[in-house]
Amino acid sequence: MRLLQLEYFVTIADEGSYANASTLLTIAQPSLSQQISSLEKELGAQLFERLPRGVRLTPTGRAFLPEARSCVESARRARRVARAAANLETGGLEIATVGSMAIGILPNAINRWHRAHPGTAMTVTSYRHPDQLEQAVLSGVSDLAIGPTPQRWAGEQLPLGEEEFVVVLPVDDPLAGNEVIDLADLADRNWVTFERDHGLSEYLTTACAQAGFIPRPAAQLAEVGAALRLAITGLGPTLLPANVIPPRIQVSVARLRQPLRRSIAAYTRDRLSHGARAFLPSVRRAIVRNARTIP
Repeated sequence: MRLLQLEYFVTIADEGSYANASTLLTIAQPSLSQQISSLEKELGAQLFERLPRGVRLTPTGRAFLPEARSCVESARRARRVARAAANLETGGLEIATVGSMAIGILPNAINRWHRAHPGTAMTVTSYRHPDQLEQAVLSGVSDLAIGPTPQRWAGEQLPLGEEEFVVVLPVDDPLAGNEVIDLADLADRNWVTFERDHGLSEYLTTACAQAGFIPRPAAQLAEVGAALRLAITGLGPTLLPANVIPPRIQVSVARLRQPLRRSIAAYTRDRLSHGARAFLPSVRRAIVRNARTIP
């Protein structure tokens, strides 16, 4: 079994067809099929079921995919770490995070990093829920995870700071303009909420439950940016990390009388790479900067 075969298998699984995978991998489709056939022969089982349009994983293929992906990601990370360790200026960094932090914290940190290290490459992958983020890191994705502090984590973990949640109010709401509010005063509103499997959904429903009510949804969304825009346009209030709100946007934002905060940490499967460790001061500065801009 060769690493190249695993890379081919993962790409076909992600693309859903040999044709798309061969284009992406720049390899002739017959050669790609031959490599997968050789892999299946070694494993003694079929990995893909051919359909009229594309392919799908067999039960064996579904069981094999997480381990194959972990091997591929580990190999990619090993190459990046080696380059970064040799020379920060020509290395690369892959970051995994949750959607709200990709919007609210990382842009300033990445901007600062690129000014200091213009030759480095950086990629960011975001997940809807902290559990998905942790699972992805365990499977070998990323050099560095930046997200809510894990409750239980075996690898290296470093605290970065906190983010505060605020209520975004429509401009015509009777409480608009108040700097501090009690969440219970918004019990009768229709809320801009998040889909049940979204990480921010838990924070909204828990905070409202502690205030004595269940939020009545005007919308259930998958995207943080969409929630912000719909709240601003008058659909209803929403609860968001303060750092996702652009500083110059015209919006009514109120802090909670009983503050709701979330701790942020950097973590990885084993130990942080040289490049990941060098990036963390930029993240800490971004967190502090965002905290100072809360209305």
